[in-house]
Order: sequence, then C-alpha cells, then structure tokens
Amino acid sequence: MKIAVAISGASGVELGEKFVRWLPDGIEAHVIFSDNARTVQQHERGNITLHSDDNIAAAIASGSFGVDATAVIPCSMNTLAKIACGISDTLTTRAAAVALKERKPLLLAPREMPFSSIALENMLKLSRLGVHIAPPVPGYYSDHDSLEAMERFWIGKWYDLLGIEHQLYRRWEGNE
Repeated sequence: MKIAVAISGASGVELGEKFVRWLPDGIEAHVIFSDNARTVQQHERGNITLHSDDNIAAAIASGSFGVDATAVIPCSMNTLAKIACGISDTLTTRAAAVALKERKPLLLAPREMPFSSIALENMLKLSRLGVHIAPPVPGYYSDHDSLEAMERFWIGKWYDLLGIEHQLYRRWEGNE
C-alpha cells in the first residue's frame, strides 16, 4: 500500500509525525511538510519518502503514481478550504485533489476549534464527496491514561478509516 501523508499547519504536527512513525511495515509512505509545519527529523524506517510542499512535480502529484490513500494530519483550515474549493497550489492540496479525482480514501484531521461556520460548510462539502473528516477527538471509552494512549487511539481510528490494520488501541468489546 502507498500512502501520502501531508503535515499541514503548526499545531498538532506531532500527531502527523506519529501517524507516519507508527505505520505498519510494508506501507510505502510519502510525507509532505507544509512551509508552516516545523522541520521534522528523518525517520528511521526506510519506506518513507520526504517531499517539499512546493514540489508540485513530485510523483504523488499524479494519479498514475498509484497512491492508495491520502491523509492530512493535522489539517489547517487554510488547507481544508483550498481542498474544498479545488485549489491545488501546493503538493498537499494537489495530492488531495488527486485522491478526490481518483476516488481514493482521503482523510483530513482538522486541528482548530471552535469551527467557524465557513469551516463547517467546507467540511460538510468534503464529507459529501466521501472525504473522512476526523478531528482528533478523545474516545473516553478507550480508557486511555496518558497522552500517548490517547494519540494511539486517534491514530488507530484514522488507520481504521484508511483500511490499515494495527494494534494501537484496545477495541470496544461491550459489557457482556
């Protein structure tokens, strides 16, 4: 599986880093950093390709490259608005446009709150197009006792939406 992961904005960059770091073996990750995202250390795993957000000619900018899923974690409201309006002026927004046109899974993890009416309208528009709108919201039933446990829950839920198998959190088994 090939996945494009864009890290947008400045708040929540660590979630995007962990999303990439915790990917199971065998997944080829292509990571994009926006100009506003902080510089991230090279990851130890060899199946990660780093791309500059201004490299609109990168392989993942084309549907023929065959990315299976795209995630923007975190997703700034600026990036979300551009995706909703079909603006592809960066590699991040182009990769999202490719996911939409190819009807491949696209996950956006909006990072700001409260959401403005404009942001909510953009999210609704994208949701109606099949985009997964999945902000990092705690699942209190998951009984996490640390920030890392909560992050494992969020990232596990995002992996679930993209069809990536994992063991990041304990699944709900009911009260039987």
